[in-house]
Amino acid sequence: MIQSPLKLISVDEFITRYGDDNRYELIDGELIEMEPTGPHEQVASYVGRKLNVEIDRQDTPYFIPHRCLIKLLGTDTAFRPDVIVLDQTRLIHEPLWQQEPVITLGSTIKLVAEVVSTNWQNDYARKLEDYAILGIPEYWIVDYLGIGGREYIGKPKQPTLTICTLVEDEYQKQLFRSDDLLVSSIFPELQLTAQQIFNSSTSGNVSA
Repeated sequence: MIQSPLKLISVDEFITRYGDDNRYELIDGELIEMEPTGPHEQVASYVGRKLNVEIDRQDTPYFIPHRCLIKLLGTDTAFRPDVIVLDQTRLIHEPLWQQEPVITLGSTIKLVAEVVSTNWQNDYARKLEDYAILGIPEYWIVDYLGIGGREYIGKPKQPTLTICTLVEDEYQKQLFRSDDLLVSSIFPELQLTAQQIFNSSTSGNVSA
């Protein structure tokens, strides 16, 4: 991602002008241009597909929208997560949902996954903090290239998937690498390894 030189705008103006444009999100009034690579999109799609399988298998009232914004109330910030799992039973409490796919309440969100790109600082720091404040139960940071800072993924740097589980008002982090089986509080029967997700970035991959 690269930051556009455009002037600061309000979150309401952003939603009106860019709400349907998947190329942008807004952080503190700054328009952030999202330029994901093909492999980035492959990983996000794979994660979404595997979670959809679990949603169906568990027969839970969850779904993954094709596009969605998270509007942080009281700020000029609207995140556009790579994958977001919503609770359909909570949508009646969302003030904007009937008009546009915008979520304002953390209680509607079960899980968010961000696939790390060049703006890894946002994924590991800014979004981590804001998602915790919102009360999102689970946050995945999918660093399939291992480009995050050493303070987040260790040394030597390597592909790492961090699952952040909300305990009271703070995230407890667990790092998964290679053939580690992921541990999810939202999908406790999930049978998926970190490496399977990392492999999905390869164009010839046919992971089950």
